This record gives sequence, structure tokens and C-alpha cells, in this order.
Amino acid sequence: MDTKGCCNIPRELFDWITFLTQSIPARSIRTFIELLLGAMLTPAGFVTEAYLILDMRNHWTSYYKWLQKGKWSWLALVNQFARLLISLHRDDVIHLAIDDTLTLRASKKAPASQIHHQHGNKPNLAKFVRGQCFVSLALVVKRGAQQFVAIPLLNRLSPSAGNSGKLRAAQVLIRAIYKRFLGKSVRILMDSWYMRRSLIESLQGYGFEVIGQVRIDTRLCDTPAPRKPGQRGRNRKYGEPYNKGRIAHLKRTEVTLWLHGREQKIRYRSKVLMARFLGGQLIRAVWCEYWDEKRQCWKAARLLLSTNTSLKVEEVIESYSRRWAIETLFHELKQSWGLKEAWQQTRQVLSRWIHITSIGYGLIQLLTIVGGDSAKNLSQISPWRSRQPITAGRIRQGLVRQLRHVYVRGWWNATCRKFEPPNKEYLSASG
Repeated sequence: MDTKGCCNIPRELFDWITFLTQSIPARSIRTFIELLLGAMLTPAGFVTEAYLILDMRNHWTSYYKWLQKGKWSWLALVNQFARLLISLHRDDVIHLAIDDTLTLRASKKAPASQIHHQHGNKPNLAKFVRGQCFVSLALVVKRGAQQFVAIPLLNRLSPSAGNSGKLRAAQVLIRAIYKRFLGKSVRILMDSWYMRRSLIESLQGYGFEVIGQVRIDTRLCDTPAPRKPGQRGRNRKYGEPYNKGRIAHLKRTEVTLWLHGREQKIRYRSKVLMARFLGGQLIRAVWCEYWDEKRQCWKAARLLLSTNTSLKVEEVIESYSRRWAIETLFHELKQSWGLKEAWQQTRQVLSRWIHITSIGYGLIQLLTIVGGDSAKNLSQISPWRSRQPITAGRIRQGLVRQLRHVYVRGWWNATCRKFEPPNKEYLSASG
């Protein structure tokens, strides 16, 4: 089959894949490229689907064997992908989001398959379901003027036995990749479940800031007054606690901010206080309320905490709003990139395949951000959608039209160690 239209594929995609191959052994590069592109083009999470969409040279069992016994490190691949994202990042502050998601499973033989509490309160699911819990770390970047997308970096499968829980998994994710972000301004965004002292202190040990939501009744206190001369006893560690009455006397400010893709009216109160659960550390506390347009009333107040007390209140609220991009990431990975169908017999093989799929999704999201005119031309599948934003799904549809049943293995130049499009005379069916 002739590689018609391969010139329409953005040049950045070839450069990024070439950069990623630097973390893969030379003998495995061609196989890695085939599986990576196959994972990018298929909506299902099966290795067989990735095998069938391209013109593969080897038998399908060799690709399963490479995932199971191949001598390559998925952690080195993830670190290389992180270097790529950092090199393309243009903001002064790097925002990382930590959260977990649940993929349903029916079999007890699936790695780390166990009973989990379904805290999403979905009406079509029971309160307790069997599944696999993935704790994920994602980089939140801006696309366009006011839209934010999350690009997955690392995923860790929570074990089904032992005392290692989701907090421990989050610490492992940060420890595995923190060296890539040393010397940079990094903010970690977390929800109330992960706002625990052990995790926050470990993140601060790396020099990262933490912004997250906590329970509205979290114990916060004033800075204690110094002991008077001659007063008996030791110095007080905490001042007077802040209750509802004292919070109500704080100055309330009403502003309109661009949050979650639209303008929202917010009113907030803020003060620098001591957090009891952090051993008295000073934090910036923000009590904020969102205006409900449908019901024409103010929603219940939420409490946000920032370990950086010098941040402006609006900056704390806007930074935390970026955390919701990881929820969209989970939805797209499960529904459109096959995370819910991904099935392997061991944790190691599952981690390898999940990260190849996640990197494929991340590369397509990068094309929507920095792809330029070439990405726009590739996404013009439907003329009536020409003025709509470029999405990852439209980019993938354009790539499928160009790469379906194409022999991409021959596009790797072992001499120059580059993945580049062939000449016009190149025929993909050549073995």
C-alpha cells in the first residue's frame, strides 16, 4: 500500500517519537514504534487491536512476548516523556494533578482486582464493586486561551494485599519522577482524600507547593500570642481556633473568574492560619462559594488550602480549578483509549501496556496544543466542524486515515536513529 498523504502528518510527531526511542534499546525500537502508533490509533485497549490496525511484520505473539519479557524499562520511557513535556512547557509554573480512578473487573484473576467502595454515587452501580484502582499523576497544560488539558505521566496500580494504599502509591509516583522537576516551580493539585500530612510533607521535601481542597471543618488556628514576661508554663503551640463565627467576620470579596471553561461568579474569604493536621504549619486558607446559575443561589462553601502563603487568593482558586482536567483525562482514557478494556495477566505487563497507551494519548494531546497548521489540516475530517476546536479524537481520525495498514516499521532509520516519513517512492507493503 502506498503511503499516500503521509506528508500531512505533523513533523512534530516524528520528532517526538524519535526523542522517546532514546530510552528504548536499539533492538526493541521498531517493535515499540509499532505498538505506540497502534495504541494511538485504536479506541480499544487490546494489544490485538493495535496489531491489526497497522501492517505489522512479525507474528502477533511476538508483540505479546515483547511486552512480557522484553528487556526495556517503562519507567525510563516515562522519564523520557516527562523530559519532552518539560521542554515544550511554556508557563512559569508547572501544575501536576494527583488522583485515582477505578476500572471495573469481573474476574478475581485480574492483577490487583479487589472490592472497592464506589464513591462516585453513580445510580447504575452498587456501592461496592470489583475493579482495579489506578493512582495517576498528570501534567495540566493550557490549550488555547482558557482551556486546560491533562497529559498522563505515571500510573500505579494499587496492590490487592498489604498495607500500601493510595497515599503510598502517590508518594511512589512523585519519587519516581521528581528529579525531572528539580529547580522548577511546581504546584501539586489534590482533592480532599490526598490532603494528608504524610503526603504533603513528602511533597514539600522535594520543594513542591501543594494546593488542595479539605473538609470544611478542618481545624485551623491563629498564630499563638507570645508568652508574657514572668508568665508560668510553656509557650502555646496553637492560637485560638477559627470557627464559623470567626470565619463569618472575615472580609468577603466577590469576583468573576474564568473557571472550568466558563465565567463563574465567586465570593471568598481568606486568611493565613495554622493547620493542626500539619503540625502547625502556616497555610493560606480560602473559603469560597460558587454561584449556581440554575438554582440562582450560592453553593455550599468549600475550603481550599495552599502551602504557599504568598499566593493571591484568585491564583489559588484558579490553580485548583485546573485539577478537574484530570477527571476529563480519566473519562477519555477509559471510554476512547481503552483503559477499561486493558487486560494483562501480571502487574508488570499491565503497567507496560498502560503507559504505552497513555503516552500515545499524550502525544495526540500535544498535537492539539503545539501542532500548528499541520495538525489543523489533519483534523479537518468534517467540513462543518472546521471552526470548532481541535480535539484529540479528531487528530486520531486524521491519523487513522493516513496510517491504517501502513508498514511503519520501515520508517525507522537505524543509521541516523530517526523515525521519519519515507520518500514518495516508498511502498509500505515491502517486507
